[in-house]
Amino acid sequence: MSSLADQLKSCGVVGAGGAGFPTYVKAQSEMEFLLLNGAECEPLLHKDYELMKNLAPGVVEGAKLLRDATKAKHTRFGIKTKNAAAVQAIQGCVAGTEMDTVLLGDFYPSGDEYELVYSATGRLIPPAGIPLAVGCVVANVETSYNVARAADGHPVTHKFLSVTGAVRNPKSFWAPVGASFRDLIAAAGGTTTAELGFFVSGIMMGQLSFDLDQVVTKTTCGLIVLPRDHYLITRKDRPNQSMRRIGKSACDQCSFCTEFCPRYLLGYDVQPHKVMRSLGFTASGAALWNQSAELCCACGLCTLYACPEDLYPKEACDQSKRDLREAGTKYVQKNPPLVHPMKDSRRVPLAMLRKRLKVEEYEAETPFEEMDMRPSGVRILLKQHAGAPAAPLVKAGAQVKAGETIADVKANELGAAIHASIDGTVRSVTETAIEIAG
Repeated sequence: MSSLADQLKSCGVVGAGGAGFPTYVKAQSEMEFLLLNGAECEPLLHKDYELMKNLAPGVVEGAKLLRDATKAKHTRFGIKTKNAAAVQAIQGCVAGTEMDTVLLGDFYPSGDEYELVYSATGRLIPPAGIPLAVGCVVANVETSYNVARAADGHPVTHKFLSVTGAVRNPKSFWAPVGASFRDLIAAAGGTTTAELGFFVSGIMMGQLSFDLDQVVTKTTCGLIVLPRDHYLITRKDRPNQSMRRIGKSACDQCSFCTEFCPRYLLGYDVQPHKVMRSLGFTASGAALWNQSAELCCACGLCTLYACPEDLYPKEACDQSKRDLREAGTKYVQKNPPLVHPMKDSRRVPLAMLRKRLKVEEYEAETPFEEMDMRPSGVRILLKQHAGAPAAPLVKAGAQVKAGETIADVKANELGAAIHASIDGTVRSVTETAIEIAG
């Protein structure tokens, strides 16, 4: 393992914008292209923009370290043209180097790694493949910033995120890993609505929650707070059984869900309208129609934008993928992907998506605010990354310092170390979390 990979593993650096894949694994790869993802296409979230605008030197330094470790010939930052301040900050830091920027349109989901690889290199990842298969590695810009900090010996103890929506002071800031969502909302000045729900890490691909005691992890991108009776919360809070029943009775196979599907337009065999047929043919045809969900990226565009009847094709795809796994079946696309000739004409602008989601009134800047957030306690989850959960290294009653390793995985396991985010006393240790009182 390289020196950088060792540091990344011991400092617990994982993907900050997605599934939390351990970054030390990527640092051991060799590839032609290193792509830094600053597209940030989720509506209302602007934390990557604020990070690049305010902390560009650290982001670029992390990219240089990853470039050198992976021997990448080309390093490119994917940033939306509209985010001019971020573009200027990054371009200022890469001037005079071989690094450059790829300017993206304001479309959803331009931050999907399949989309970014195609936009930045013109290459198409093989169906069900990973970027490495076409000589690429993709890292979020916050991950790159954490790489630079890890090289200086600083473990991941805080998460950069945005809190926006129905709050008094939308903003972006660093929050201790393990801080409660209640603490985050308080840091944003509290809510402007008495009854609320919130989307964790995004409306489109995030999770709806009402639990203010949930906590920040290394992959939390932010909170979008909305009134409890908002259209989106009403839609997403419907039981899965109800979603399926409505789809079974109302889907007229218009195929809009497929025609707008970003993966379908890139040439992958994802056809949500066929998956919707599985709702009506559960006895005889479900296994056949389920196959059209295998390569779905769960971007949510079919459910929340394309369907004219407000049905749930994305959720049907989610269920079909679960059914395929349970049956031990894996669909393999036989033909290589071929980009649809109408791809560019069917891209969905963020402005139109926000209107469709009925959140235009909540579109606002989330300026970066430096703050010393000190919660009274934190609950740090042992599984907040891809791979095995970390095993506790401390016991209840122990005194810990911020940055101290409190849990880790075995040497031969995929995973990440976990560190205390505040000074304090370990209140409890369970199979899933370590609580620290400040």
